[in-house]
Amino acid sequence: MFVMKKRNLILLIILFFTVGSITGTSLIYFGGEQLTGQVLISKSEFANLKDLEKTYQDVDLLKQKIEEMSLYNVKEEDLILGMKRGLFDGVGDPYTNYLTKEDYDSLKIMTTGQLQGIGVTVTVKDNHVEIVSTVKESPAYKAGLKSGDAILKVDGVEYDGSQLQEAATALRGNVGTKVKVTFVRNDITKEVIIIRANIELESVTSKVIEGNIGYIDIKSFEINTGKDFEKELRALEMKGVASLIIDLRDNGGGIVESGVEIADLLTDEGVIAYTEDYKKDRTYYKSVSGKTKLPYVVLVNEGTASTSEILVAGIKYHKAGSIVGTKTYGKGIIQTVAEVSKDDYMRITIMEYFAPDGKRIDKVGITPDNVVNLVENDLKDYQLEKAIELLKK
Repeated sequence: MFVMKKRNLILLIILFFTVGSITGTSLIYFGGEQLTGQVLISKSEFANLKDLEKTYQDVDLLKQKIEEMSLYNVKEEDLILGMKRGLFDGVGDPYTNYLTKEDYDSLKIMTTGQLQGIGVTVTVKDNHVEIVSTVKESPAYKAGLKSGDAILKVDGVEYDGSQLQEAATALRGNVGTKVKVTFVRNDITKEVIIIRANIELESVTSKVIEGNIGYIDIKSFEINTGKDFEKELRALEMKGVASLIIDLRDNGGGIVESGVEIADLLTDEGVIAYTEDYKKDRTYYKSVSGKTKLPYVVLVNEGTASTSEILVAGIKYHKAGSIVGTKTYGKGIIQTVAEVSKDDYMRITIMEYFAPDGKRIDKVGITPDNVVNLVENDLKDYQLEKAIELLKK
């Protein structure tokens, strides 16, 4: 047994429980007889405490200096929150984050298809907040925001890549309220005022267009998207459409399993993508039989990301349908979100996914079979026209 001064022990306990709140495990158990100003601990506990002191003493010193010298009235809970966020920032991955309960609740809302705000999916790129995609017909879409725009300010408050969650929260808000968004496109700074609205993500819609072609628009991949897609597909087949266009433009992704369910209806049985974790262990995503007999074309653009790209990679590899549009976004990694202790959550990248032939998607994207660009300020949809042309041949 060792004897430690109680003051030093308290410091180490604080460090233990700061780390413990992140890892979600109870790192130490204190027992034994308490003496005057001292606590008895075991030899192994003492060794662990010394290791922790060596690892985290600089952090505690920095915390003390801030509290002693800062011009501002800094709250200890804010410093601890900053330490937790900073630990995940150290990974260098914009998709690996510490989440507060509010952050976690926001993520859950996004998978339900109902939220209030302007209708954008955002990420971090080159240390700024970048738009991955805009929800079609949302306030952001109507205001002209699009994939690749870098958001600088929300209501005059600056945000950088380390403040992704804060920026996303600032963009959301009550229906009918205004938000001023300052962004950069092609090195030109622009500003728009947008009125927030209910963003009802009806993830799958369909209609029949010219030439008796069925058109299915998949806006996002949510829990029921696979079932909704099959419902719309079967309805179009019953109507006797001759062919099909599947629109994945500005689809920022979502639940991977929903993408695999749709692949079952669009590709022959086989591998559509696979993932690798840090051990290089692979998990294969395979479609089953049940492919539609309708010929089809898939529309993609720079806002087509994540789960959308898994689906497109499988379709392209199996040559199941033609791909039309512009190169996709290039987000080929998968995150898991988990509660690690009460009101402490984390989102962490655990896998990278690849096309069936091993081609990388992350930071690369997928090049369509037919590259077709849209023209700025031209209302004509050249990508849709190309798809119709291909299906009429």
